Amino acid sequence: MEVITRSTAEQAVRLVAKLLEARIRTKPDAVLGLATGRTMEQVYAELVASGVSLARCTSFNLDEYIGLSPEDPNSYRSYMNEHLFSKTDIDPANTHVPDGAAADLKAAAQDYENRISQAGGIDLQLLGIGEAGHIGFNEPLSSLMSRTRDKALTPVTRAQNAGMFGGDPDRVPKRALTMGVGTILDARELILLATGPAKAAIVARAVEGPVTSMISASALQLHPNCKIIVDEAAASQLEGREYYDFVFANEPEWDGFRD
Repeated sequence: MEVITRSTAEQAVRLVAKLLEARIRTKPDAVLGLATGRTMEQVYAELVASGVSLARCTSFNLDEYIGLSPEDPNSYRSYMNEHLFSKTDIDPANTHVPDGAAADLKAAAQDYENRISQAGGIDLQLLGIGEAGHIGFNEPLSSLMSRTRDKALTPVTRAQNAGMFGGDPDRVPKRALTMGVGTILDARELILLATGPAKAAIVARAVEGPVTSMISASALQLHPNCKIIVDEAAASQLEGREYYDFVFANEPEWDGFRD
């Protein structure tokens, strides 16, 4: 795991977008794992502005609310269409979001796992982190070996996501279909982006605390190619900053990314 701190949220977003663009240029047929959220909107805007072609890429989103159709404006399919898919040359047939409206959720979850496998696995998985420490919708006590499945959402998560539902947590669906922790860890590279002071405590627990199912993001410590990109506010409770900053300043892999 590497932890990279940028001075501002804008710089952290720009670094994530540059890494994503670089991976696509190196492998134009990359299989991308995508995430949603307000910060990711900025990442996708930067990626679109870069002009990189996604024509040969395949994408798999982390999760979707159960009970929302793809056409629902609050669905993550609608989110992705608005912020990325409609603004690039990616083939819509190669974009995948879990089917939260499926009649048989277990079958839909297994189908999603099969599609990822058939695509050759995910090359690069983007991640955010919830205030409950979740990646995807892997809420506390999610198995670190879990696969795509349906999960009940915590009140904390529903409150955090209420902005997309007019600010009313009661309007946020109570369940979601999500990639499992094990599914996420299967990706060849992971990049987690976190910004703002509200994420500082949970970032520190996920990065420097024990690996625990209570904080599914802590499982990222087990991955051999994981990068945590944060701004100063989100990094404020990290104890290892001196070493993390030294690595970013001196390791050759970061040449060309230190703007």
